[in-house]
Amino acid sequence: MSAAGVSISRVNVSYGKHRVLKDVDLEIAPGEFFAFLGPSGCGKTTLLRLIAGFVQADSGSVRVAGDDISRLPPWRRDVGLVFQNYALWPHMSVRRNVAFGLEERRLPRAEIERRVDGALDVVGLSALGERKPSQLSGGQQQRVALARTLAVEPKVLLLDEPLSNLDAQLRVQVRRELRELQRRLGLTTIFVTHDQEEANTVCDRIAVMSEGVVQQVGTPMALYTRPANLFVAGFLGSANLLEGRVAEGPGARRFAMAGGGSLPVLPSAEVPPGARLVFRPQDACLAEAGDGTDALRGRILDREFLGASVRYTVRCGAVDIAVDAPFRSGDAARETGQEVFVTVPAAALLFVPT
Repeated sequence: MSAAGVSISRVNVSYGKHRVLKDVDLEIAPGEFFAFLGPSGCGKTTLLRLIAGFVQADSGSVRVAGDDISRLPPWRRDVGLVFQNYALWPHMSVRRNVAFGLEERRLPRAEIERRVDGALDVVGLSALGERKPSQLSGGQQQRVALARTLAVEPKVLLLDEPLSNLDAQLRVQVRRELRELQRRLGLTTIFVTHDQEEANTVCDRIAVMSEGVVQQVGTPMALYTRPANLFVAGFLGSANLLEGRVAEGPGARRFAMAGGGSLPVLPSAEVPPGARLVFRPQDACLAEAGDGTDALRGRILDREFLGASVRYTVRCGAVDIAVDAPFRSGDAARETGQEVFVTVPAAALLFVPT
């Protein structure tokens, strides 16, 4: 299998009067593991099905390896789609399921056997070829669906929320297997998910989508640390989003929160008009006493144990601030109602346009 780039240019899709995709432009490099990430109804699955050929665009084009495939039927596009529900034939064996698409293409029997053997070997199911889907675990069924798609030797692999039917522990295992397999094959892969952790752990780059619009494209770390707008900041992990204004003082800049209190701001910080202050809970710290200048006085309203950390909700004036404190065995958690001080390094503060 050879990797192919995917180019999506000014694509629009409407269902009646409802615009599902709005002027989508994306460039996906050959061999890249790419994700469409966003909440339900944002258009990510429609975009994936558009590439596969099951949805037609009102305008715009889709190119694979430089060839315009916009008007080709699905079976002529050289792309493979793994459906969310796997769509396995329950009465067929694993081998027959994997061979199904090849038989529909009327390939010679020897070629079908070669490809089925190769695909089952790639996903580690060679010994289970005669079993029925009902005799397999959820993770094994997912790998059968993947093998069936790999057997047709697509230029691009499309995955529609392939982990959503798995339990939490198995999901972690299978996403590692997917990433290792994608690296080994070097196959261009596009992954649709609403789960930011899945996208962050397996993908090279992510397109964050909302209401049919691509909000931002970048690596997981770049999106997390430099969100382009409030939607991206809030969707990619937890974030404190605060209203207020930057005040210039003698030799210093401070962010005056709308609910009271202020935080120091770097002299070099860029503050777009109307921007909100954003910082992550893990960048804030709790202390028993403050110096009265760079600390916000507050009271703990709530706490959540997250395993590696404890998330505290602290009421500072009229504003609630989330603070993640690292947790180690033997640590004592702070109590609700306790008075504390919140500090945030100026370097951790971002000003993000709405």
